[in-house]
Amino acid sequence: MEGIIDYFAEIPSLYRTIFFIVGITFFWVLEGTIPLFSFEYKKIIHALKNLTLNALQLLIGLGLAGALLLASDFTAQNQFGILYLLGLPLWIHVILGVLLLDFIGAYFIHWLEHRVKWMWKFHLIHHTDTNVDVTTGLRHHPGETIFRITFTLLAVLIAGVPMGVIIIYQTLSVIFAQITHANIKVPKGPDKILSWIFVTPNMHKVHHHYTQPYTDTNYGNIFSIWDRIFRTFAEKDVDSLVYGIDTHMNPKENDDLINLLEIPFQKYRAPKGSKFYEEEIKENLA
Repeated sequence: MEGIIDYFAEIPSLYRTIFFIVGITFFWVLEGTIPLFSFEYKKIIHALKNLTLNALQLLIGLGLAGALLLASDFTAQNQFGILYLLGLPLWIHVILGVLLLDFIGAYFIHWLEHRVKWMWKFHLIHHTDTNVDVTTGLRHHPGETIFRITFTLLAVLIAGVPMGVIIIYQTLSVIFAQITHANIKVPKGPDKILSWIFVTPNMHKVHHHYTQPYTDTNYGNIFSIWDRIFRTFAEKDVDSLVYGIDTHMNPKENDDLINLLEIPFQKYRAPKGSKFYEEEIKENLA
């Protein structure tokens, strides 16, 4: 187990990049073979916009990567964090480390982004995609990267997670982002069974339905257990899904890269039926 952790801690960036490209290419081809929906869109242009957003995220991520390394080194050298204090066998430490990274660094911050208006304004860029495919997993405002990495740092310090475990988690996260966003048709039976533990394609796509209450459900990244435990799990027939967010269904807005970057700073439009919509009604009546 130590050898595996050391390998991931020292894995070259080139290998991770190749792994990422191979995954995108695989699901890109699969989308053309067994698509869930037949989108009428310019697939390459759509992908280039999402990849551009991802490139901007990476620039910010690289700037904060040093903080993750410092935090993980601090916890390892000082045996700092809940998992170190418990003195667990290494394999259990790794499993619980991945679980806590997923809960704090993915599920909790994702839930928070749907509850805090100024955070939501950055996150909704991900929801503006009306043609969800494998590249949608890359479609995030660069400002959101700061939220995500901050909460990953918090998870590292609370749990006590070495760098190798962080890379293992991030690798799994990339795999799940590609699988769950890819426009592929999967058998509903196995998908439903697996969704008791893991986030599955059909489960996550419900989160991308354009209206409430589905938008505010299924926040999980790798493990669906958090949605089960905190009652944010929802089901809907994937064949009836409509992707997007009801406040931003205009293709001209959603296809304009500059506009997507500007959305967090534009006048806010609350989704009908959302917590923010109810707050706006109360404010207008006051």
